[in-house]
Amino acid sequence: MATMTLQVPELLEKEHDETVRLIAAKLYESGKLSLGQAAEMCSMKKWDFAEILINYGVHYFDVSAAADLDDFKHSFGK
Repeated sequence: MATMTLQVPELLEKEHDETVRLIAAKLYESGKLSLGQAAEMCSMKKWDFAEILINYGVHYFDVSAAADLDDFKHSFGK
């Protein structure tokens, strides 16, 4: 991973981890990062990161994945 310097207001200095998680969640949501890349950015395991996505209003399954899952279920009559 590359290192990037970001200038933020001083009040966010104490919120470093939270800020990184928010940025990673939004990059994941926009499709810029995979779940694994976003988790790595936060020094977390994929499944731990997936659990915190809800805190940022980000769904783990994107719309296309949910549609694929629905199609799969319908193909088996469930």
